[in-house]
Amino acid sequence: DFLSGNLVPYQWLSIEDSILAEDLLSLNNLREDDLPVVIMEDGQILKDPELRDIAEKTGRNINAREELYDVAIIGAGPAGLAAGVYGGSEGLKTLLIEKRAPGGQAGTSSRIENYLGFPKGLSGAELSRRAITQATRFGIEFLSPVEVKGLKTEGHYKIIELDNGNEIKTKSLIITTGVSYRKLHAPGLEDLTGAGVYYGAATTEANSCKDKSVFVVGGGNSAGQGAMYLSKFANEVNILIRREDLSNSMSHYLIDQIKETPNIRLRPYSQIKSAIGQEHLEALEIENVKTGEVSNENAGSLFIFIGAKPITDWIDGKIITNEKGFIETGRDLAKQKSYRKIWKLQREPYLLETCIPGIFAAGDVRAGAMNRVASAVGEGAMSIKLVHQYLDEI
Repeated sequence: DFLSGNLVPYQWLSIEDSILAEDLLSLNNLREDDLPVVIMEDGQILKDPELRDIAEKTGRNINAREELYDVAIIGAGPAGLAAGVYGGSEGLKTLLIEKRAPGGQAGTSSRIENYLGFPKGLSGAELSRRAITQATRFGIEFLSPVEVKGLKTEGHYKIIELDNGNEIKTKSLIITTGVSYRKLHAPGLEDLTGAGVYYGAATTEANSCKDKSVFVVGGGNSAGQGAMYLSKFANEVNILIRREDLSNSMSHYLIDQIKETPNIRLRPYSQIKSAIGQEHLEALEIENVKTGEVSNENAGSLFIFIGAKPITDWIDGKIITNEKGFIETGRDLAKQKSYRKIWKLQREPYLLETCIPGIFAAGDVRAGAMNRVASAVGEGAMSIKLVHQYLDEI
């Protein structure tokens, strides 16, 4: 998943069904306890490596080169990538930090068909590749995989604390950490996550679904896009939703595509009761929420898209969020009781500014965001204009 998201060419061999994989283990005196194993182009072997180890060997950058930046961006989804492009193109010393791979949730989308300027659509991975290439061409610095663990301020400076113990100093900060998929709670799901049960990630797992019956839980656009992509590989794709239809949660063009795809089956009033399997998912117990009837069905894979929660745990209460954890910005801050105690400037916060001057939020992590790729890109671009205004003040 990491290699795919970072567009690093690789060959995947499963020890369960590849003779070549078994031969490679034998030739290199490796045991199954060493798995997963990564064999590099120069023959070097990495046993059960951390992502940071793979990143270094594949030329990723994990250490900041400068002592001070004009703007740092946390999160390389569409909003962060747009902020990076505009920050770099407008001459700001810009740093973009990402804990996994560029693209965010949009990067896992198999097909985005309603993004302006691409009449035939494009994949999330392709959009991410173009954006990160464009941003780095403008001279921004990109750190990945690097995770932010904390944040503090010293006068006008913002100090970003990283998981490797390093700190980064910046004059302004844009938070574009986005959201993560919510977990589905049912017996068996946690034990089989990554072994037939997946949250998003339809594109990287699709090949393993050939000629199998797969299930998708969720009624939003991400679920619809995932189902459409999986239908090219799987024998049958079952979309499970608790409500009657998709009309209130999915774009009309996707609903039409699903109706016209013969091997996609929409199953209303359905939910997962339990997952069954030893080493890998084998079957699902599916309950009809209207009748209470439960069926046991063979399942090759289960893909879950049931909404998302903001990635804001790391800010540790230093920035005002709403009751769901999304970051409050601009005029909406005035609704919060603690706002006046924190905000000390004479002016009101800028449109995307948080309760701390010079720290902005854009994209899905922001309260009131539109949850569309185009709006996230727009907010990312807008945040750089606001950064310029802030930098002019200090």
